[in-house]
Amino acid sequence: MMKFLFDIFPLIVFFVTYKWGGSNEAAAQALVNGNLSGVISGGAITASQAPIIVATIAGIIATAAQIGYLLLRGRKVDGALWVSMFVFLFFGGLTIYFHDDDFIKWKPTIIYWSFAIAMVVAYRFFGKNLIRAAMEKQIALPDHVWQRLNTVWVMFWLGLGLLNLFVAFVLFKSDTSAWVSFKAFGVTGLMFAFFVAQGVYLSKHIKDEA
Repeated sequence: MMKFLFDIFPLIVFFVTYKWGGSNEAAAQALVNGNLSGVISGGAITASQAPIIVATIAGIIATAAQIGYLLLRGRKVDGALWVSMFVFLFFGGLTIYFHDDDFIKWKPTIIYWSFAIAMVVAYRFFGKNLIRAAMEKQIALPDHVWQRLNTVWVMFWLGLGLLNLFVAFVLFKSDTSAWVSFKAFGVTGLMFAFFVAQGVYLSKHIKDEA
C-alpha cells in the first residue's frame, strides 16, 4: 500500500494542486506571475490558466522529490521514474512557457507509449522480457505465459495512451478539470482493474505449476 501511494505521489500532488488552483485562481495567478514571469511567454498568465500551471509545477517538484528521496536512501531509481521525470520536465516546461494545457495533456500518453516501445525493443532486439525481469523473483511461470504477459502489457500501455488522447482532446476537449479527474481516478482505476485481472490470470498458472 505504501509503495502504491509512493508511486502515485506526483499524481496526488498534481490533482490536489489543480483543485486548489481552481478554487483560488487569483492567488494561483499571482503566485505564478510573481515568480515565473521571466520564463513565461508574454510574461504573464490569465487567471483561468493558473490552475494547470501551478499543478504542473507541483507535479514536477513532486517527481523530483521522489527521485531525490530514493537517491538519498541509496536505492535504485527505476527507469520508468526517470522517463516520467524527463517527459514531465519537457512537456511541463512547454505547458508553463506557452501556458497551454495541450502539452501536459500529451504527457501521460508519451509516458505510456515510451513504456510500450521499451518493452517491444527489449524483447525484439535484446531478447529480454521486461515484465519477466521485474517479476520472476516473486513468481515462477512457463515461458509462454511470460511472453503473453509481456504482449498484454504492451497492448495495455498503447491502449491507455490512446484513451488519454481521446479523453483529453475529444471527450473533454474544453474541460481540463474533467481530464485532470480522469487522470487521477479513471487511469488509477483502470490500472487497479488490470492488476486484479492479471493476478487472477497468473493464479491459474501458479496452481497448474504447483
